[in-house]
Amino acid sequence: MTNKKSLPTAPKRPHVMTQHGVARVDDYYWMRNREDPETLKYLHAESDYLDEMLGHTKPLQETLFSEMKNRIQETDSTVPEKRGGYFHYERHEDGKQYPIFCRRKGLLDSPEEILLDQNELAVGKTFCGISGFATSPDGTKLAYVADFEGREVFTLYVKDLETGEYFPETIGNVLGSAYERFGVEWANDNKTLFYVTLDETLRPEKLFRHVLGTDPKEDALLIHEADETYYLYLRKTRDDAFITTYHYSTNTREFRFLDANDPTGTFRILQPRIQGLDYNAEHHNGRFFIVHNDGAKNFKLSVAPAGSPSRENWAEVIPHREDTLVEGVDTFANHIVVHERRGGLKQFRISDADGAGDVRYVHFPDASYSVFPEGNPEFDTNLLRLKYSSLITPNTVADVNMDTGEWTTKKVDEVRGFDKSNYRLERIHAIAPDGAQVPMTVAYRRDMQKKDGTSPALMYGYGSYGATIDPWFDSNRLSLIDRGFVYVIAHIRGGYDMGREWYEQGKMEHKRNSFTDFIACAEHLIAEGYAAKDKFAAQGASAGGLLMGACMTMRPDLFRAVIAKVPFMDVITTMNDPSIPLTTQEYDQWGNPADKKMFDYMLSYSPYDNLKPADYPNLLITTGLNDPRVAYWEPAKFLAKLREVRTDDNLTVFYVNYSSGHAGASGRFDSMKEIALDYAFLLETVR
Repeated sequence: MTNKKSLPTAPKRPHVMTQHGVARVDDYYWMRNREDPETLKYLHAESDYLDEMLGHTKPLQETLFSEMKNRIQETDSTVPEKRGGYFHYERHEDGKQYPIFCRRKGLLDSPEEILLDQNELAVGKTFCGISGFATSPDGTKLAYVADFEGREVFTLYVKDLETGEYFPETIGNVLGSAYERFGVEWANDNKTLFYVTLDETLRPEKLFRHVLGTDPKEDALLIHEADETYYLYLRKTRDDAFITTYHYSTNTREFRFLDANDPTGTFRILQPRIQGLDYNAEHHNGRFFIVHNDGAKNFKLSVAPAGSPSRENWAEVIPHREDTLVEGVDTFANHIVVHERRGGLKQFRISDADGAGDVRYVHFPDASYSVFPEGNPEFDTNLLRLKYSSLITPNTVADVNMDTGEWTTKKVDEVRGFDKSNYRLERIHAIAPDGAQVPMTVAYRRDMQKKDGTSPALMYGYGSYGATIDPWFDSNRLSLIDRGFVYVIAHIRGGYDMGREWYEQGKMEHKRNSFTDFIACAEHLIAEGYAAKDKFAAQGASAGGLLMGACMTMRPDLFRAVIAKVPFMDVITTMNDPSIPLTTQEYDQWGNPADKKMFDYMLSYSPYDNLKPADYPNLLITTGLNDPRVAYWEPAKFLAKLREVRTDDNLTVFYVNYSSGHAGASGRFDSMKEIALDYAFLLETVR
């Protein structure tokens, strides 16, 4: 398939790195220098080659994009969510890439007020990310942070919602928000903001206080997290009582809190950090409910008075259970909601405000699913809003009555042309080499799956950081499933799927379990007739890209095609460089190569170091030029070296987004076009 005459060739400049008596020669180390003209020359050559080799699939890409676009309701709105005296929601308009943030005062039929139109902010820009979106407690001001390069370095803006004008000050180098980790919060006086800034490696490290109308250069530095293995995050408690920080490392956490009514006060430490003690807390009526791992590998729930919350005063509410992981807690005026995971599945334990009385669980209809709480900004309510989906159940927003357990559906996303009865969902298991049972979630069309070993398949995996890849609905995948593909998520070790032990058995000196689990899942699907051996494809991103690279080098015969998106490929070199974002905090994930034992272990699986002459799968590898998490040079170097050693003519192409970072394109339609390219590559190579 490959036209070798037109293959891009990168110059070789041997760079020798010697550690623990082992000399490694990296011919492409020079690619780290973005200012070297050969770097962009090589990347553009790869972009030209991608166009050359997949240019004939442009009509297919357009067809796929059209399918994806036509399935969604372009003009749509989220379910309004009450915050203070307003109902907030986001809506999209026909043909527009980004959301419009809106609210209505008091009643759902009140006049609409547009708080921010992201489409207007994005005019003339190739990337536009909005984060940390928060109105002041009295609703008169809006704070948000924006990133126009994809580097995840944000600038803070404040808008006066009564006049529509912006405050003159802006603050750069600010942390955004993701996964309940926030970089900006309001005090209750409606004029004081707290924000977190980044160091030169993009580690969130400093907390500042800003008063509107003052010079940011005069902002007070309140906390400096100097330990380079910790990240500093910021969050306000759900009852608006405290501004809190949590200082996060892989195995240890520390929580601090400040009275939100006293922004010039002092942060108190809930429990000073103790190596290995991981805890988080939510406030409720003068007490903190604390999820922690003190003597509890799968975590448990305790409670302590806010006046004396240190560990000696923690009283047990929910004991440790071997079969149940406690992931978090939410507090409401009259209820406590505990986030748990049992048998790999998320569940919500609802109780009275003491955490113990009148306990009930929310029940979900599918054998395997994804569910998480929406913002739930109202504290004094008996409704818990959840967002639920599965591989074959569209996104569903529902309110659960915490007193009765009654489930009220507020919205089910419209997916044009989709009929759930045409699809089937299964939860099955593979047996890993060490005997572990590895769960998988599988979806396919009822009329196309005979389990006769003829179907193409795409299996997705991640397996790192304790991140659990729950099987969520994505209508874009229907473009593969409706063409006969079996779609699979492998819940391999390295995630929290089956509890804390599942995570620990997929990191550090056990990291290879993630790879052998994924390989075992592939072999099981082939052996049981779910997929054809010569039509099996795999996909992963970031640390899941490491999964792809490691499985490719360990078992290059197993996969027909691989999509490795923003992949972490050069483990030893990256983990030896503390100037790269994430490195220092991740010594407890992968290991520190300064340790000879960990150096040898990481070297045994690092994809870049384990490429050797062999027949490799068809490969689409991707990067964002501005990616701060996995730098562009990791996939670029891997590809250049792969071209040297591979002994086959399979297709190997490189997609570079020159305007984005780790998450790819920011616009909803631009993102679909990138997915259409992925799927066209699969349909071209997996036949």
